[in-house]
Amino acid sequence: MLNENVIIPIDESRLTAKDIKAVIKLGLVQGNLIPTFVGGWLAIILTGQSFLGSMPELIAMLLGSVLIMGGSCALNNFYDQDIDALMPSKMNRPSVTGKISTKQLLMLSLILIVIGQALLFSINMTTGIIGFLGVFGYVILYSVWSKRHLVSNTIIGSFPGAVPPLIGWASINPDLSTTAWMLFIIMFAWQPAHFYALAIKRKDEYGLAHIPMLPTVKGFERTRLGMLLWVMVLLPTPFFMAELGSVFMILATLLNIGWLLLALSGFRTGVKEAKWAMQMFIYSLNYLMIFFVMIVVVTLIQMI
Repeated sequence: MLNENVIIPIDESRLTAKDIKAVIKLGLVQGNLIPTFVGGWLAIILTGQSFLGSMPELIAMLLGSVLIMGGSCALNNFYDQDIDALMPSKMNRPSVTGKISTKQLLMLSLILIVIGQALLFSINMTTGIIGFLGVFGYVILYSVWSKRHLVSNTIIGSFPGAVPPLIGWASINPDLSTTAWMLFIIMFAWQPAHFYALAIKRKDEYGLAHIPMLPTVKGFERTRLGMLLWVMVLLPTPFFMAELGSVFMILATLLNIGWLLLALSGFRTGVKEAKWAMQMFIYSLNYLMIFFVMIVVVTLIQMI
């Protein structure tokens, strides 16, 4: 529930496209489009379908995904106005400053989600259901339920955060293969290691907002152990994706080992917590980009 003691001034006349991009978290949405597209791309390649022939489904899937992700992020901003006002890194969001009103924000969220879901269901039932589960997971299970009450909030939030490649795959082939589920597992395991790194840097902010993030509640030692364990989950995943070839398996394994070594470096005596956390955060960003781009490159080379 919104904190009634937080007064949010409304100045609707100053609402700009930049403000809308901020409340739908456009950067996050754009980042998630890569694994979403790769899920569809892999389904096309591994099931022997035509890329050009699949363009209508791909376009509808990508547009629908953008809309439901943007709408879900806007709903997250709608619900989090009170705690965002307490956090220095978030208090300048348009939803907090009043550049977008609560009514505007709610209407924008619902319109985006409804249109996005309609597009996904127009492709096939499986794609629409997975999209809905992603919205429900992020808005209800994470934002409303677990974020403010459970230390495991990041893990719970990783479920909806891992559905983009499944949406992409299902839009082309509703039968989800082992490779499709591996993409889900990789996205799922990636998120705690990624977000805990950021949470270490912002642990004091989360404390101010009374959000039970792992670094705030359990401290650095417990957090670095959790990050190590989630990175270790990634290690066997390339071997379940043999369809992509031995070159991919080798490169993906090297990428995983690199992250594992960096995670282990956090256990050195006298390690500087903030510096190590930032290194982990930067590696995680590069990891996701390199991993999914590598999938496209490897499959393209195999086609030549």
